[in-house]
Amino acid sequence: MRHGHGEALLPMIERVMADARLLPPQLDVVAVSLGPGGFTGIRVGLAAAHGIALAVGARLVGVSSFEAVAARATTVGTGRREALLVALDSRRADLYVQLFAPDAAGPLAAPQALLEDRLSDLVTSLAASAPLLIAGDAAAAAAAALGGRACCTILADSAPDAAGVAAAALRQIRCTAAAGPVRPLYLRPPDVTLPPRRFAASSQ
Repeated sequence: MRHGHGEALLPMIERVMADARLLPPQLDVVAVSLGPGGFTGIRVGLAAAHGIALAVGARLVGVSSFEAVAARATTVGTGRREALLVALDSRRADLYVQLFAPDAAGPLAAPQALLEDRLSDLVTSLAASAPLLIAGDAAAAAAAALGGRACCTILADSAPDAAGVAAAALRQIRCTAAAGPVRPLYLRPPDVTLPPRRFAASSQ
């Protein structure tokens, strides 16, 4: 969604809970996307997840959009051991990208916002000439930017979604490593900022 997240989210959650025949106290874990993504959508989702987890005493798990795509790519599987490039639409001139080791075993570098003409240098520096699987809602754009690279495979219909968040959260729960903080992941400042505060001079 581009707009209306706050109005749509809680009724959607209520419908899902009713379909699953679950009561709020039965929730053990609440998983939420940290982004990157739309500024408002990420903030609304995080606020709702924090509130629900606090109200029912559930564990709160945060998952980046990159981890959600990587978890789904691992579930789908391609039968080959390939490095994974997750490329997401930033709605700007650049791409949001992160490179993962084969089988999405772990990230090879931190996520970043990158212009398409810089993508080839990043991939070459981290994955050399290894076979590459490209996933995410900007996979086609990333593949085009890597046009001269051999052994690239695009994973179709691999945009971040709730199933990917759930799969990545389950992986995180089973991992013994401590989870990171549940806060938004932004790879650029918001387009709209608050004006500087003006402090009135005290009369006393």
